Amino acid sequence: MATVIWSLNNASGDTESSSLDGSDSKSDKNDEKSPRTIVEPLPLGEPLSSGGPTSWWSRSTPIDLDAIATQRSVYDDPEVAKLYQPRPDWENLHRFDPSARWTWREERALVRKIDIRIFIFACVAFMSLEIDRANISQANSDNFLGSLKLTTNDFNLGNTVFTASFMCAELPSQLVSKWMGPDRWIPMQMILWSIVAASQFKLSGRASFLTTRALLGILQGGFIPDMNLYLSYFYTSAELPIRLSCWWAAMTSAIIVGAFMAFGIFHINPHGGIEGWRWLFLIEGIFTGVIGLSAYWFMPASPTQTAGGLRGKKGWFTEREEIIIVNRAIRDDPSKGSMHNRQPITPKLLWKSLQDYHLWPIYTIGFLFQMPMGPPSQYLTLSLKGLGFDTFQTNLLVIPSQVLSMINLLFFTRVAQWTGRLAFNGIIGQVWALPFLISLYVLDTSTENKWIVWAIVSLLLSYPSNHSVQVGWASRNANTVRTRTVSTAMYNMCCQAGCIVYSNIYRKVDDAPRYRRGNKDLIGIAVGNIFLYLAVNFYYDWVNKSRDKIWNSWTPEERENYLKTTKDEGSNRLDFRLAR
Repeated sequence: MATVIWSLNNASGDTESSSLDGSDSKSDKNDEKSPRTIVEPLPLGEPLSSGGPTSWWSRSTPIDLDAIATQRSVYDDPEVAKLYQPRPDWENLHRFDPSARWTWREERALVRKIDIRIFIFACVAFMSLEIDRANISQANSDNFLGSLKLTTNDFNLGNTVFTASFMCAELPSQLVSKWMGPDRWIPMQMILWSIVAASQFKLSGRASFLTTRALLGILQGGFIPDMNLYLSYFYTSAELPIRLSCWWAAMTSAIIVGAFMAFGIFHINPHGGIEGWRWLFLIEGIFTGVIGLSAYWFMPASPTQTAGGLRGKKGWFTEREEIIIVNRAIRDDPSKGSMHNRQPITPKLLWKSLQDYHLWPIYTIGFLFQMPMGPPSQYLTLSLKGLGFDTFQTNLLVIPSQVLSMINLLFFTRVAQWTGRLAFNGIIGQVWALPFLISLYVLDTSTENKWIVWAIVSLLLSYPSNHSVQVGWASRNANTVRTRTVSTAMYNMCCQAGCIVYSNIYRKVDDAPRYRRGNKDLIGIAVGNIFLYLAVNFYYDWVNKSRDKIWNSWTPEERENYLKTTKDEGSNRLDFRLAR
């Protein structure tokens, strides 16, 4: 929540404030200063932790559902509210009403409706991306590399090409999405990559393999930050993190669904003399294309733009519901009114966003945190085949690790929300991985019982990922719409850059089949990551304490003057505290 009065009374800085034009937030420096009276014509709701009764798995105390849910914000002080007015061309301006009040009962029913109308499809869309991105692993279990006369080094190169393309497309895709609107760009992305995914049916060798890997990366890159931006139109900062964890759980469930689909497709014999993996690519590509076409219906431009076309003349939400969605969102984060949903980010604003060095520690974490688990994950199906499991066993044996990973993701994301210690939550995954990486290094996996090796690798890959927490972390610490748009893409680009590195840690020529050198490197990276998370936590803590010292030394008049005249932006504002 971004407020001035709130920050005057709450130096811990658990709230956000930002300039609404993407640059400076200030009024005329020559305005007369005079004592002001805060007028609240209507009562406000009691402040609640953990997002109140509309947050999943909330630990908040029981509450009267007919009580007012509207939370305090900058808009409850007429003088301060002038600094945070939405821009005139904001698409939701006609529903903006600082005097609006609603009950918890209304809010809870509305959020449930948003979950059904918006969030479920977002999960389905993410599943389709992961099916087309991960089905290369299922193809490997059906002698994909042998059919195309490829080596594991070619497979590494293919992963590198895909990831590099995915990474390079992240930021441009986010900028296109901000210009066109994610409701237009995401369906277009999905249809285009589904065509490429289905065309893998005709792969003929190394060149076509690498070409389709590059095209898939270019077209899929940016989907994740694009969808994150889109979901932020409908949810508050308290509601989004747990939904992002469920969103990533949906991605994990796609791997499970993909394994079952591969199991069924590979059992259809004969395939007209055509390898099973070709049918896998074709069928799953068509599946994504259908979802991409339906996205034009399931993804309205904004909460107040759901009417028209297949959604009907009345749209999905009533006028009352639109008022609640818009005002609860902008009260939580006034910067959401600073840009309209078809407004591009200029090169100047892009450069300013990239210069926000307080976000660089999170980018560094994104680059490194998945590395200890990356190579074992990429080589899972190849490793299981090498241990002696057949094609059908291999596809089914990947499922347990994905189920455990999904459970851990949801549980530990909730732990992060309960504790508010985002960096320490990331350490859990690194500590989890260490004993299993050490086991892979010490044991001779080429002679050890194959079920023991499978158990070790499965437990390693079921680690509690902090990915969804870190996406929300970067978004929260951005503190402006334009920086949030860039920071989500930059974080994901760093994750993809890490994938490029770990795709080349396991090498066939001098390290297979045990990959002892590679596993030794992974152990070292996991240990280094533990210290990295600690360093980031201490850095943000130091910044917050330094700001507290300055802020608390000022008089209320000095604080108000700072808010009206400061040129500080985003995470550099002295009234903003970084989440850690």
